[in-house]
Amino acid sequence: MNRMTTPWGEYELNRFPEDPRDQLRAWDAADEYLLRHLEDTGADLSGAVVALGDRWGALTTVLAARGTGSVTQISESFLGQEATRANLARAGVPEGSVTLLSTHDAPPARVDVLLVRVPKSLALLEDQLHRLAPAVHAGTVVVGTGMVKDIHTSTLKLFEKLLGPTKTSLAEKKARLIFCEPDPELVRPVNPWPLTYSLEMGIGPASGLAVVNYAGVFCADRLDIGTRFLLQHMPTRTGPDRVVDLGCGNGIVGTAAALANPEASVVFTDESHQAIASARATFRLCTGAAREGDAEFRLGDGLSGFPPGTADLVLNNPPFHTHQATTDRTSTRMFTDARDALREGGELWVVGNRHLGYHLKLQRLFGNSELVASDPKFVVLRAVKR
Repeated sequence: MNRMTTPWGEYELNRFPEDPRDQLRAWDAADEYLLRHLEDTGADLSGAVVALGDRWGALTTVLAARGTGSVTQISESFLGQEATRANLARAGVPEGSVTLLSTHDAPPARVDVLLVRVPKSLALLEDQLHRLAPAVHAGTVVVGTGMVKDIHTSTLKLFEKLLGPTKTSLAEKKARLIFCEPDPELVRPVNPWPLTYSLEMGIGPASGLAVVNYAGVFCADRLDIGTRFLLQHMPTRTGPDRVVDLGCGNGIVGTAAALANPEASVVFTDESHQAIASARATFRLCTGAAREGDAEFRLGDGLSGFPPGTADLVLNNPPFHTHQATTDRTSTRMFTDARDALREGGELWVVGNRHLGYHLKLQRLFGNSELVASDPKFVVLRAVKR
């Protein structure tokens, strides 16, 4: 457990899922910089405070424990919200005193203090500022924060275009603040998200399909090349399979599996609210309302809570990072979850960069790993539960 020192005391904070071997902190210098700024400037926190993109709940926890008018966290991450709940409990904040919203929930009607943790995805920031702008008024205090590497000219222009005049602070410990003065008379463009586009031919059962991407989903404006490679080498199966699209993103892999096997039912699972919304929209657009009963959409931590031994096929394009931290923990947990979820004889199909060595992990977990296809960048691997 790590302790974060703030102007209002120390707080024990952790990521989720909690693992004593995990040395990654639940906050960074950008969170510390923002909290110091609020204290140094004597910011009025007695009104409606919104923390947007607060990754693991550090800002939400500290502000709620300090005591403010009201605190709302808006997050696109299930894991981030679970971390926030645990961190709030550790800080002694009464359950229910903080409002936890997803990026798809209706935002508060009024925002007096808007604290923005700048995300890696500029598209996600654009979408969320569009959604929050009507609640911001001329007196709203708007402060963004992030590491220097994450704040670009395009970031500042986005604040300017959607909220009002914007400037930045000097850098401290490689972190920077963004200050924005809301302009109620600003005429904003139309929110371009979600984005829908059609796929080209030649990518297996996904050829010519339409994809719906909500902001923040990986490769939101195009099909990523790893997923394309997997779609070109999808397993050919028939019968009433239960298929899992693990870490589904926009859902195109699971949708393609459903179209290739009309008897299959598909479970789409992801920890991202944006991804689940994308997968649901993609599946409905490509299959029609008649097959809605063949799909299940699960927001959560991998396959936690999934009935063991009930899946016939798991399809997976695992990330090798989590909230900007490069780590193989996510892929390891996904492969372990898949093994538990599969029935005997069930198969896990994985696509990944060849340098990541996923075949070694699969060999350790399943006792086997077969190379299905490869190119200079990617491999598709198959492991069978025995």
